[in-house]
Amino acid sequence: MPEILSDAQIASYRETGYLVLERHLPETVLAEIRAEISRFETEARGMTASNDRLDLEDTHTPDRPRLRRIKLPHKISDVVRELMFSDLILAPARDLIGPDLRLHTTKLNMKSAGYGAAVEWHQDYAFYPHTNDDILAIGVIIDDMESENGPLKVYPGSHRGPVHDHHVNGVFAGAFIPEEVGLNPSDAVELKGPAGSISIHHGRIIHGSALNTSERSRRILFYEMMAADAFPIVGSMTKWDGIEDYDTRMLCGEPTLQPRLKDIPIRIPQPQPDVPISIYEIQKGLKKRAFDTCK
Repeated sequence: MPEILSDAQIASYRETGYLVLERHLPETVLAEIRAEISRFETEARGMTASNDRLDLEDTHTPDRPRLRRIKLPHKISDVVRELMFSDLILAPARDLIGPDLRLHTTKLNMKSAGYGAAVEWHQDYAFYPHTNDDILAIGVIIDDMESENGPLKVYPGSHRGPVHDHHVNGVFAGAFIPEEVGLNPSDAVELKGPAGSISIHHGRIIHGSALNTSERSRRILFYEMMAADAFPIVGSMTKWDGIEDYDTRMLCGEPTLQPRLKDIPIRIPQPQPDVPISIYEIQKGLKKRAFDTCK
């Protein structure tokens, strides 16, 4: 299997919890993804509410469709599925967390030009704790990513710290305020890059993203995955219908029935709010926000 990351890149990921590989994907792949997005935007025209495929912006109208997420695109797009199994995605993941990889989920997050919803500070691991934290997300940057169009922001090294409380009044709210746990906003860094770059971030790193205040779309396709011996902790948001279903999520390598246990912090994301399972809807339960909600 090809190796793509240098020893220095792997060491940097271990230390900081993130990487950006610039111009990693060919333009032909980007063009195919953009064509798929156009197809789903056409599908959204006329819709009045989100469904199990498409998540609509709060500013969406049937005649001016605005998507904020395409849900599980690997299930409804051959292009996204084929890319998911390619070495463009799997080779760097294998270099970081080993040869046996299992899919957690996919999503294509979209921030419309001039708006594009913010995502508050959170840790993915708070949503789906596992027996170990060999968990990462690979983001395919579909449009040039600059400060003004809401790039992913991370706190370097925070993946080696605690899992913070993402609850409000005892109910899981999917976010927290970094300053309230002693973090300095000036320490956060933006994961920027030209279209075709990929970002990789650790499942425990603190991250979020602001509004898109530019006149350009900001679209990023996420593949979230983990080592095959990382198993979900009961009470997390992970839907698991049994080991046979779970093994259909293998991306490469061999499955196992033996979890690897790691001594790491864990919080259970319960009780859940009575809203659709969407980070955007869950975070509406926050009493205080770090990012603006409109321009």
